[in-house]
Formats: sequence, structure tokens, C-alpha cells
Amino acid sequence: MFVRNILNYFTGYVNVKVEGFFIERFMNMCKGKKILLMDIKREKSTIMYADVKLEDYKRLRQIAKKTKSKIKIQSKKGLPFTAHKYRKRKIFAILFLIVIVFMVISSNYVWNIDISGNVNISKEELMKSLEESGLAIGISKNDMDTNAVISKIRLNRDDIAWIGITLKGTNAIVKIKEIEKAPEIIDEDEYCDIIADKTGIITKMNIQNGTAAVQVGDIVEEGQILVNGYLEGKYTGTRFVHSKANIQAKIWYTKTEKASYVQQIPVETGNIEKKYSIKFKKNQINLFKTLSKFEKYDTINEEKKLMLFSNFYLPIEFVKTTNKEYVMQEKTYTEEELTEILTEKIEKSFDKEIKDKNNIVNKNINTYSNNGYLEVEITYEVLEDIGVEQKINI
Repeated sequence: MFVRNILNYFTGYVNVKVEGFFIERFMNMCKGKKILLMDIKREKSTIMYADVKLEDYKRLRQIAKKTKSKIKIQSKKGLPFTAHKYRKRKIFAILFLIVIVFMVISSNYVWNIDISGNVNISKEELMKSLEESGLAIGISKNDMDTNAVISKIRLNRDDIAWIGITLKGTNAIVKIKEIEKAPEIIDEDEYCDIIADKTGIITKMNIQNGTAAVQVGDIVEEGQILVNGYLEGKYTGTRFVHSKANIQAKIWYTKTEKASYVQQIPVETGNIEKKYSIKFKKNQINLFKTLSKFEKYDTINEEKKLMLFSNFYLPIEFVKTTNKEYVMQEKTYTEEELTEILTEKIEKSFDKEIKDKNNIVNKNINTYSNNGYLEVEITYEVLEDIGVEQKINI
């Protein structure tokens, strides 16, 4: 598809409008004469738009006459028409030719890597692994073996279950599937205890196999044995088993945050600077003075790769840098305002630790005010399963 588009551009093509009652017959005759109709669009049942090569247009008029259809050129596209338009502007024509040659040469390289499917692995980490395995921005497509890159990634990383690489134009599309890490599973034929993976108070015990080492209401520490991997009988004596049990406990999560009632906070003035740069590979040309006229400011960079059409990237990036000026102003918070701010901050930090908020049975918030500071302490009581298997070495 990409090669065909390039060739069509060099040879020239026209977009035509065909109108008549025998559009299907018109299309069938084109197919029979081996005339390629591209990007066909239908309007009602009697109108069709399509792109056709310049060399085929005369033959198209003959078919239109046979099918009693009207044909009209909507637009002309391609190098022959552009060259004709600017035939008196030699410098422009030379520059235009240089651009075309540059595009053709660039089409043999990878100028963009599109990664999807990653959740826990960062894009930066994956880009580094791809580069070490043979896929990097600027590499020649002829020098790259996608199967070899995939094999190296699979060999060097144990957190990727599947990876696929597709080259489209100058774009490398990388799709991955991460491995979901499961807890270690001990074979049913092996002996094991059940230990606590967290500190808490036992609230429920359901033992299917093994001997209880604790009771409901006991405080247990992380790593403490909850169920021993053996059974004792009057006639059988002591025999080791593979313990099985569901142990639930009440766990406490506590976090604190502290802040001053009086703070210096940044306030935007509304003044902004917009600056632009051009990047070619790792080289950057700034179209502005490097120093900002602002004393204090936040910087936002937006990078956009030059793309002619889908999956055809060029090794040029436009960078837009926006500087937003701010000044520091003193603000005095009330206890209610500061409590709300610190509480929100603490609760966000709990998101990674408490997976299921439905298991929270109690939430306790304490505030302490002293010497111009407010400290907020939040404690969650959560019901969780804490029993994990631990192999017995005999």
C-alpha cells in the first residue's frame, strides 16, 4: 500500500466523479480492463468518487461513454501536476525534489515506535530493552530482524508473556502482554505450614487440614505459623500433611501527613511564553532564546512527530515549549481546609496497599495541632485473608 502510494504520487493521479445509472457495470468494466479504482466512495446509488492513475484516465472516458455515465475530474494530485504548477520556480522545484528524495530514503528507516499493552512496565524501560535487542529509532528496516528482537526480549525478560512487532511504513508497532505474577504454589504432595503474611488479629479460621497454632482473637505477627503442617493421632502418632485453611484477620493501616497552616504557594499570573524547536534524531534546533523573561515559571513540553499520513513518520519532531509564569504568595489555611488537603493526600497513598475498599470495616481520623502545624493521622481497619503456604523442609 505504501509503495503504491509513492508510485502513484510520482506518476500522478486524478480524483474523478462518475454519475449514471450503471455504476456497477462501470466498475466491472474497469476491473475487466485492469483499471485500478482507488479510495472508492459512493454517494447515493448513482454517484461514485474514485482516484485513478493519470495514464488510465483516457481509457476511463471510453468506459464512461459505453455505460452512458458522466465523468468529471474533481482534483489533480501528484508530482507531474505540482511540477507543472511551479515550473517557473526552479529553486522551489529543486527543493521540492530534495524533499521527495529525502522522503524516499527515510521510508527505509524506523522513525517511530508505538508501544501498547504495558501496564506495570514503563514505556521508557521497554524502549531501552527494545534498543538493546536491536529495535531503535533510526535503525534501517533492512538491518532489523523482528523475530530476533522478539526472541531476545523473551529471553532477557521474565515479565513479558508475549510480544509482537509489526512494521508499517516508518512505524514499528509493538504489542506486549505482561505476565501476571501468581503466588508460589506448593505441590499437593509436599508438606507445608500456613503462616501469616501480615500482622493483625485473627477474626475467623476455617482449617481443612493441619493443626491450629493460634485461635480467633490472637494477635499474630508477620511470618508467624498459623497452622502447623502435621496431625497427631492416638494410634497414628505424628504425621506431616499439606496444610489447608482460610484465615481471616483484622489488619491496621496507618499513615500521617503534616503541614503548616501558613504556606507559600505558587499562583499563576496568566503570563505565558510559547517557544518552538525542531528535533532531528537527538539533535535539537531552538527557534528562540534559551533564557526566559520570567523569574519563576512552570514548563510544559509538547512533542509532535512529523507524519505525512498514517504510519509514515519522518525523523523530524516539532517541540512546543510553554512557560507559565507564577509568583509565590502566602496563604493561611483553616484547620478544616488543611485537614481536607492532607486527608486526600493520605487516602491516595492507601490505594496501592488496600486493594479492595469493600473490606474496610472502620476508618479513624485523628488531627493534632501544634506550633503552627497540623498533623493528620488516618487508620483503616481492614479484613483480609493472611494465610500463605510455607514448605516444610524435612
